[in-house]
Amino acid sequence: MATVGGGTPTSFEAIVLAGGAGARFGGAKLTAPWRGGALIDGALGAAFAAPVRRVIVVTGADAAVATRARAWAEARNEGVRLTLVHAADHALGMSASLRTGLAALGPDTAGAFVFLGDMPLIPHDLAGHLADALAAGALAAAPVCEGRRGHPVLFAASLFPGLTGMTGDEGARTVLAGSGARLALIETADVGVLFDVDAPGDLGPDQ
Repeated sequence: MATVGGGTPTSFEAIVLAGGAGARFGGAKLTAPWRGGALIDGALGAAFAAPVRRVIVVTGADAAVATRARAWAEARNEGVRLTLVHAADHALGMSASLRTGLAALGPDTAGAFVFLGDMPLIPHDLAGHLADALAAGALAAAPVCEGRRGHPVLFAASLFPGLTGMTGDEGARTVLAGSGARLALIETADVGVLFDVDAPGDLGPDQ
């Protein structure tokens, strides 16, 4: 567990958004082969490496995602920390999956990391730096690489209502902008915070 000012124990949780249909990919994107496993494995690894008590995977269009996530977690003795939730309205966009994930958070959750299932190269040591930023008083924290904001993003609980109010595939830009000076941007040279998979060609020639 991370701590917030004064040493008070704080509970963080992670949400992995994995409900999309992967239409531009041709479907079944998150279970596509990736470096000896499945594409979603990268996001799962980063989420479980974060200072969180649970990882909530939000499924939707592809039922195989839940099967893969469960198998991945159980193979690493992490099944107890995995929570699978299904976004029945996933077709309404990413915001619907995020609402489902937020609804699954524990009532005492102080902050939630939001990971995207199609971003397999997030560095595993990054989440700790984001958590440190919230401990120092930030309302949200995100990595920045080459002048671009990347993922994951960590949100304090006070921002959850604003996130719940998003619609469609709207990102969290409005919520983050509202954080003003209390949005911590963590510089990193690791382009994994920017890399996502949209089309089969993004997987590389070895897949």
